[in-house]
Amino acid sequence: MTEHDKEDSVVGSVMEKISEKIYGHNSTSDADPDHGKSKSDSDSLKSRIYHLFGREKPVHEVFGGGKPADIFLWRNKKISAGVLGGATAIWVLFELLEYNVLTLVCHILILALVILFLWSNASTFINKSPPRIPEVHIPEEPVLQIAASLRIEINRAFAVLRDIASGRDLKKFLAVIAGLSVLSIVGSCCNFLTLFYIALVLLLTVPVFYEKYEDQVDAFVKKAMIEIKKQYAVFDAKVLSKIPRGILKGKKKGLEGFCMAARL
Repeated sequence: MTEHDKEDSVVGSVMEKISEKIYGHNSTSDADPDHGKSKSDSDSLKSRIYHLFGREKPVHEVFGGGKPADIFLWRNKKISAGVLGGATAIWVLFELLEYNVLTLVCHILILALVILFLWSNASTFINKSPPRIPEVHIPEEPVLQIAASLRIEINRAFAVLRDIASGRDLKKFLAVIAGLSVLSIVGSCCNFLTLFYIALVLLLTVPVFYEKYEDQVDAFVKKAMIEIKKQYAVFDAKVLSKIPRGILKGKKKGLEGFCMAARL
């Protein structure tokens, strides 16, 4: 072997070492069968991430995935802005300007009837066709569907209230009592229209904000829930666990014995 060949072999070995250092990480990761496992582990870790209210679906699917979800999440900005603007105009008319609903409806009907009446009579003098007034009919099927859905939701609410009143879940009972107390305080401060407007504004702002900052909100809520559970454990240990329940159980057994004796 000549000196030239030796130099070429040395240069080639050096280049191979350099290429191994540069591309060795990628080649080993491609050849490593555990690389797919790490990816699956990361996917499973993502699936175990805390989500608000324990949801597993995207925010758009939580709201039904239809046109209402598009409005609440501002998928169609024109419609969402129109809903928010219309609700704001109604609230300003009825709350700030103290306009009456019946007065507004009567004024709108008077204006519409006057315009149509004058247009119909003036069409003969100006040689133009009279206005085409459409026939308005309320369809039966949508009304029945709305009534059926309301009936289902009301029955579901009654079932939840009955389950809470039965005393099976103390946490749910305390949460509902606290929620109703807050709602009663808010209701005493504002009327139904203002409350409805606040709820609509929250529906048009909170979901889209949560969808945009989902990870940050979920992390914050997770920390808050852990702290709430700690405080509830302390409250349970100091207050709830000291409530005597043996007296109620004794009375219950006594009543059961009395009923059995009466049957005999």
